[in-house]
Amino acid sequence: MTTLAPALALAAPAVQFAGMSERPVVAYEVADRVARITLDRPERGNGITRRLVEELVACVELHVLLLAGNGRGFCGGYDLVESAEGMGGEVPEPVGVVSGSALDPARIAANHDPQGTWDPMLDYAMMARNVQGFMSLFNCGKPVVCRVHGFCVAGGTDMALCSDLLVIAEDAKIGYPPARVWGSPTSALWAHRVGAQRAKRLLFTGDSLSGSEAVEWGLAIEAPAAKDLEARTEILVERIARVPANQLMMMKLLVNQTLYAQGLHSTQILGTVFDGIARHTAEGYAFQQRAAEAGFREAVRERDEPFGDLGRSSFKG
Repeated sequence: MTTLAPALALAAPAVQFAGMSERPVVAYEVADRVARITLDRPERGNGITRRLVEELVACVELHVLLLAGNGRGFCGGYDLVESAEGMGGEVPEPVGVVSGSALDPARIAANHDPQGTWDPMLDYAMMARNVQGFMSLFNCGKPVVCRVHGFCVAGGTDMALCSDLLVIAEDAKIGYPPARVWGSPTSALWAHRVGAQRAKRLLFTGDSLSGSEAVEWGLAIEAPAAKDLEARTEILVERIARVPANQLMMMKLLVNQTLYAQGLHSTQILGTVFDGIARHTAEGYAFQQRAAEAGFREAVRERDEPFGDLGRSSFKG
C-alpha cells in the first residue's frame, strides 16, 4: 500500500496545526484499473478530519474505486475527542488556514460558545465543505465500492452512503447514533437508500444495523462473513473493472439523476444546517459540556447506555 502520491495532492493545503504529523491519513494503491483507497488513521478509528476529507477528494479520478478503512473498523465518524472535550479551552494555532475563515479553529470554537451568538451560516460553511468532499465519491464518473468491516457509524456513514455499492461484513455495525443528540446526517442519503419509513426507524432511535440486517434493508449489496469480506469485494470490483470506463460513467450518471430529481441537493443543505442546530440546542450544549467534564467517550457511553447498544448492532425488529 502506498500513500497519497504528490501528483494527486490538492492545490489548497490541508488544515493542520503546529506540530501535527505530516503522515498522510489516506493510503492508496492502483492495480488492474482498480484504485484501492484506505482510510489510514487506525489509532483514532479512522476518525474524520478536514485533512482526511481533502486527501480523499484527491483520490477519486481513476477507473474503479474501492474505499476501505485500516484497523478495527471502517470509520467511527468525526474525530470529535479534541473538539468536544476541549471546546472553550486553548485552541491550537492553525497552519495553512486563513485566519477568520470558516475553517479557522478559533472562529469555530468561538461560534460554539454558549455565551455568544451562534452564526448558523458560519457553521454551514464549515460543514458543507465536508459534505462536498464526501459527495466527490458520488459525483465522480467512476463506480465507488465501499468495503465495511467492524464499524461504520456517525459521519463514517456519510462516506459509505456516498459510495455506489456497499459490501459489509455480516457482523459489522452501521448506523447514525448521533441522531440521539449532537448530530444530523449531513449527506442525507438514508431515505434514498432504505426508503422513508425505514430511514425514520433508524433516525428516530439512533439504532444501528448489523451487516446482515443492512442487506435485508437494501442498504448494502452483500454481507459476507468477515473472513470472506475482502475476497468477495475483490470479485465485485474486478467484475466492474471489465466494463469500459465510458459505459460505467454513463450508467452512474443515469442512475444518479434519479436521486437529484428527488431533491438530494436541497435535502443535503437542510441536513447540514440541522447538524449545526443539533450541536447548538440545550441538549447539544449539555452533551458537549459533559464531554468536556468526563471525556467524549464517556459522554457517548452515557448517551447510548439507555438504549443498551453501545458498540454493537441495535436493531431489534
